[in-house]
Amino acid sequence: MNYPKSQALFDEAKKRIPGGVNSPARAFKGVGGTPLFMTHAKGPYMYDEDGNEWIDYIGSWGPMILGHAYPAVVEAVQKTAAGSTSFGTPTALENRMAERVCGMVPGLDKVRMTNSGTEACMSAIRVARGYTGRDKFIKFEGCYHGHGDSFLIKAGSGALTLGHPSSPGVTRGTAKDTLTADYNDLDSVERILRENKDEVAAIILEPVAGNMGCVPPRDGFLKGLRKLCDEHGALLVFDEVMSGFRIARGGAVERYRVQPDLMAFGKVIGAGMPVGAFGGSNEVMGVVAPDGPVYQAGTLSGNPVAMSAGIALLTELDENPAIYRELEEQSAKLEQGLKQVFEKHQVTVANNRVGSMLGFFFCDGPVVGFSDVSRTDTEFFSRFFHGMLSQGVYLPPSAYEAWFVSHSHDDTIIRKTVDAADHVLTDLTKNGGPAR
Repeated sequence: MNYPKSQALFDEAKKRIPGGVNSPARAFKGVGGTPLFMTHAKGPYMYDEDGNEWIDYIGSWGPMILGHAYPAVVEAVQKTAAGSTSFGTPTALENRMAERVCGMVPGLDKVRMTNSGTEACMSAIRVARGYTGRDKFIKFEGCYHGHGDSFLIKAGSGALTLGHPSSPGVTRGTAKDTLTADYNDLDSVERILRENKDEVAAIILEPVAGNMGCVPPRDGFLKGLRKLCDEHGALLVFDEVMSGFRIARGGAVERYRVQPDLMAFGKVIGAGMPVGAFGGSNEVMGVVAPDGPVYQAGTLSGNPVAMSAGIALLTELDENPAIYRELEEQSAKLEQGLKQVFEKHQVTVANNRVGSMLGFFFCDGPVVGFSDVSRTDTEFFSRFFHGMLSQGVYLPPSAYEAWFVSHSHDDTIIRKTVDAADHVLTDLTKNGGPAR
């Protein structure tokens, strides 16, 4: 396929936008080539400036659970926007959204709307610090919680080493309060808590990691974190910006039966609009201003257009439980079909799936943490990615991102995807022998 219009737009964008993109995830740095500029999307398909049609496995990085341009969502947005896009005052839509979210997620008493998942995670940590009176928190290597300074920290030489900035502009003063553990490794968490006794305010993680591919929690990992938090007086924070309302009606809380103290949500609750939220029990959320001393604000928080879009999506998910069963079935078909194709072509691959989130890694398995993910053959992934593009299938342009299946990915779409992978791998391995 040719992308002359996307190339021209990318060249133009680089003159005014850093790197030509407004988020590095769109830059194709991990796979090479030119980012594709989209014009519209419908159901499982996206369409670019050059008129190409793509089977989409990004889904706006998670929120398009029912597919693009879902009629009820589009209607809600159009109706609300006609009355103004923002007021700067409360609206009934905010009440309806809060009722819907709290009604779907077990143990969630109150929520505060934000404008992004990043804001939601930043605010959750601030609340945890204010509630506990402690400064430090634990995150996990490979889990991404937005671009807040405290989150842009990577591990040092071991689990007990204080983090150091992984982005210029993040101060060492900020980094010293961020402690990095290994995902799915309770021992690493326990050591950090022991070495920082009575100093850790919270442990934050993606209960299903989606920013290093798809990496689910091992059996007992989340329950172990809950137990450690209770023993050490820290709060447990689930970042469900990706997994919330996608892996189950009630997200990870429902799927794994582990109750965090705070939760952060994003994209999904706005059906892809810029939105986020954080919430928890009445007791913990009682410290949030204006009820309490922990300040958090946002002029456009609870934006009426975003609220109406999110209410429309969540209502469909809440009132039609068959959606999750069908999502599970279609995602399993895609997983099994691709596994058979990789096996047919003797390509070494590990994979994980939780509901409609998938991860494929070109390395030996199992993949349970960042060190495992780091072994994936990124060069082969790049070749596979561009091969799938040539067949009209748009995968996340990084070996370290999860794939998302929507309810609009029917049997025909799944079969096209599997056939495309078979064609691509035939070409990549045609010189004989396995691809790796």
